[in-house]
Amino acid sequence: MEAEPPPLQTWLRIALDSPRAWGGPPTSGSIRVEAADFQVDERLGFEPDGGEAHALVLVEKKDANTLFVARELAARAARPVAEVGFAGLKDRRAIVRQWFSVPAAKAAAALAGFTGDGFRVLAVHPHSRKLRRGALAGNRFRIRIRGLQGDAGDVEARLARIAFSGAPNYFGSQRFGADGANLAHVWRWLSLGRLPRGREPRAFVLSAARSLAFNAVLGARVAAGTWNRILPGEVVNLSGSQSVFAAESADEALQRRCRDGDIAPTGPLCGADGVAPSGEAGRVEMAALGPVEPLPARLAALGMRAERRALVLRPRDFTHRFLADELELAFELPRGAFATSVLRELLDDRVSEPDAD
Repeated sequence: MEAEPPPLQTWLRIALDSPRAWGGPPTSGSIRVEAADFQVDERLGFEPDGGEAHALVLVEKKDANTLFVARELAARAARPVAEVGFAGLKDRRAIVRQWFSVPAAKAAAALAGFTGDGFRVLAVHPHSRKLRRGALAGNRFRIRIRGLQGDAGDVEARLARIAFSGAPNYFGSQRFGADGANLAHVWRWLSLGRLPRGREPRAFVLSAARSLAFNAVLGARVAAGTWNRILPGEVVNLSGSQSVFAAESADEALQRRCRDGDIAPTGPLCGADGVAPSGEAGRVEMAALGPVEPLPARLAALGMRAERRALVLRPRDFTHRFLADELELAFELPRGAFATSVLRELLDDRVSEPDAD
């Protein structure tokens, strides 16, 4: 008999109030006061190949929803919206330069210079394939924090620590909806045994469920101080790739590679099959998943394939500068990582942040 789902408040705490790695934040401030305070440039990691089947479309959007832009591009190109591709949802309250794909028939001519409510097409390139979810290398962020409070030396020290040692790779609050609303839909799925109709609503529920389980494991590892070191039986990720391997022991050579950022411990994206940790790492993971039971089993029953995600998030090309009572940050993150997971190690929780997609 499956365990009853835990109180929703427990889920909200796991999802939205996870422990920090480096202690209380040394500063507070406001982000997204203006859309231009949060800028994102999507990096595909490949160039348009000149094929004729599709068009890759670079769009700049401001205060605009990714799905809304996809619908507008589909209407302009007279194609079903399901044929429009994009690598992932992006922040709404921001200026974002993001790639879409549209079947090429007459897309290039129809979309060149196209503008709409909160977006404009910057470039159109011929390409052979539809852009799939997750098909990107990462994102480059430029973030302005206004009304900065706190000691500048403490802020500098925390920035240096994040740049050197990274931050916990939590799924950000955006994944769980405004005030964790998506978790209520996950609760409803478990209670009623029915997923929402429609591809996007279903995807939101399953994504929130997997993210909740991952954050539960990562939060437990952060609380125990083991999120950034290798445990015996760990499933280890090779940084910059999707490759993983099992580490039966946790010798000093592996720990050194972990400190250097060459490898990282991983947590579960729950599903069926896949590689799972053993030994101490496996016991820690199973205990951490207890508060979100029966989500792992339900996700596996749906046939979703289990995957692994690094517990450590290391910003690349991390730079900053102070401007009076403001701080500007710039850094690049790999695909699937959240800038807010970096910011929460620096900024007080009271920072106001409008909802994302």
